[in-house]
Amino acid sequence: LVSAMNRVQLLGRVGQDPIMRQVEGKNPVTIFSLATNEMWRTGDSEVGQGALLFLCTSGDVSQKTTWHRISVFRPGLRDVTYQYVRKGSRIFVEGKIDYGEYTDKNNVRRQATTIIA
Repeated sequence: LVSAMNRVQLLGRVGQDPIMRQVEGKNPVTIFSLATNEMWRTGDSEVGQGALLFLCTSGDVSQKTTWHRISVFRPGLRDVTYQYVRKGSRIFVEGKIDYGEYTDKNNVRRQATTIIA
């Protein structure tokens, strides 16, 4: 019986070559950014639903790009991602959303949203 679900699917383009980080005493993680785009026409009577976009009237095309931080912890997937994924690659990512906090170099608490692939 599933009482809760945290799942996200993204299709987009990689923003920069992945980097691998390792914090002392913890397993390494491969990190990269992924851009997804949402497009619509102004004046449309219907809007995009999921993966479909219905364009019913004329108008200017608008676009919104959203950047996602992707973290890959699973050893095999982490290594393959680091080795083969490159800036500009179009990839599909499935994972879960993780909300966390960190303290930046100026000692300011910041919130971070990460997709754990």
